[in-house]
Amino acid sequence: MILIDVGLAALGAVFVMVVVRVVRGPTAADRLVASDLGFFVFISMTALVGARVGSEWVFDIVLVAALVGFIATVWLARMVGRSRTSRREEPWEPRSE
Repeated sequence: MILIDVGLAALGAVFVMVVVRVVRGPTAADRLVASDLGFFVFISMTALVGARVGSEWVFDIVLVAALVGFIATVWLARMVGRSRTSRREEPWEPRSE
């Protein structure tokens, strides 16, 4: 039980850092990665609370949430990749004299 409490405290500290990165992130990609990490930290905290309480149905919810989070991560990564390639300019070429 003590290890679960220590894990919850550590994940809580990580979650605070994630919130700071979401608020202060210089780019949208930084905010996206931080929010994705925050989602998985929240799932981890939920799993630890389920282990602490001894509830078996929480793990089904955690499994489904992890799968949905993975699919959302792949989809958002593709969207960020597409937006970067659509805004890409032609490479700079020096003038020939």
